[in-house]
Amino acid sequence: MEVKSLVKLTKGRAKICLAGGADFVLYKKEYESYKIEEGADLSPESYQEICTEILIPRCKKRALHLLEKQDRSEQNLRDKLREGGYPSEIIDIAIDYINDYGYLDDARMAASHVRFYQESRSKKRIKQDLLNKGVAPDVIDRVIEEEYTVDELDLIQELMDKKHYDRENATYEDKAKMYRFLAGRGYSSDTIKRALN
Repeated sequence: MEVKSLVKLTKGRAKICLAGGADFVLYKKEYESYKIEEGADLSPESYQEICTEILIPRCKKRALHLLEKQDRSEQNLRDKLREGGYPSEIIDIAIDYINDYGYLDDARMAASHVRFYQESRSKKRIKQDLLNKGVAPDVIDRVIEEEYTVDELDLIQELMDKKHYDRENATYEDKAKMYRFLAGRGYSSDTIKRALN
């Protein structure tokens, strides 16, 4: 396997790109010990050793560290590991390892997100947040149905109070401005109209 490029990164690391399409990141001491340099040949045995001895354990450890800080969806965790320079097949192994221990649960993460943000965000906004994190739409719908217990009219009322919105003396322009503000927060037009009237 020919080393197409060796791009030096920060903290003494380098991104190694192989002719077969595999990219991975090693520290200077590691790539020097395998005599990896641009144009050199890396044997399949050496690549396999790098995967089993260095990349797989490091990727598992990184995945656990990311989950230690906060619950994540599987897709979000995959994205973070990919940003760290791990090849797809190494990420798959790390995700399987994490799943074996039950550390990764999209529904649990989504439920936690809904409970945390329901006092300040609309259902629509929470759904969009979770979609962006890679949670499946059916999981999101089920979790929102089970966990979202706040009345959106109350949330809108709090926002209107914070903005010092005066329902009694509001002009057409005031209502239109408040409508746009609330719509931008993800509230449905029906709920906003009920709140404004």
